[in-house]
Amino acid sequence: MQKEKQLKRIRFLIFVFIALLILSGITAFPIKWQLDIAYNHLQGFDKESMIGQWFFKVYDAITNTYEKYPFIAYGTDWLAFAHIVIGVAFIGPYRDPVKNIWVIQFGMIASVMVFPLAFIAGAIRGIPFFWQLIDCSFGVFGFLLLYYIYKKIKKLEA
Repeated sequence: MQKEKQLKRIRFLIFVFIALLILSGITAFPIKWQLDIAYNHLQGFDKESMIGQWFFKVYDAITNTYEKYPFIAYGTDWLAFAHIVIGVAFIGPYRDPVKNIWVIQFGMIASVMVFPLAFIAGAIRGIPFFWQLIDCSFGVFGFLLLYYIYKKIKKLEA
């Protein structure tokens, strides 16, 4: 009975991870729409603050780019698709966590790889450091959740 309870807990956590991964992917589809909503609600926001300057710069860039070159959004469509596909890969450990523990390990490795991408590509692309840290938070939280799941699977396996 204890094993069944452990398995339920592991499956629930994997489901949460899948849901969050797919949700983060889906949010990449409507970037312009989301920015329009934020822009309409942030009119009183301090445009001179570091965050305000960054937001309005991004809003301006997306708006101008989408007006002239809407096909650029195709890149974020593929980003969203990749999140969804990676989420689907975690169905394996959901079904059989012990047999498919390698997918959890893959996810932990991918979570660690967020850091060099955020700091190297972020610096090259002129992304503010505070935003690079926000991007890194996905790696931190993803790794912590997957590591916790990994430990639970190892316990189940023993």
